[in-house]
Amino acid sequence: MSQPVRAARRRIQAEHVSIVDGIDACADAIADPWDTSRTTDGDAVADGLRRALEEAGILRLLPDVLADVVEATGYDLQARPVPGPPYVVVTSRGPVLRATIDPGRLVVRFDAFDVVRDAEPGRKPAYRRLDGIELVVSLE
Repeated sequence: MSQPVRAARRRIQAEHVSIVDGIDACADAIADPWDTSRTTDGDAVADGLRRALEEAGILRLLPDVLADVVEATGYDLQARPVPGPPYVVVTSRGPVLRATIDPGRLVVRFDAFDVVRDAEPGRKPAYRRLDGIELVVSLE
């Protein structure tokens, strides 16, 4: 794990626990009405999570989290991030923050859902709620 990745992870774990907890609560709200532990509607997961994050006020805070995380790496952002692509994207797994810094693209994923692929051809993937949020930080 590189120094920027470690610094980014540490900053999130130290300073942005409330954001991680908020993402977790929004993901719980999305998965709560499901009849089973899974759904095959990835669009509903992503759209529902985006809506829940927006209603909770978390979506508008994610660019600030990204700016703070980049600052922790010791690098600078090329532009001020906004709560939309390419900086903030809400996927069927969870929110993704992206910034280009000097050594490459810093990517922060807050995975709330896992994609479960069926071995049988033609079957849609299913989305399963993870137990909490899995923080994945990488430099690509």
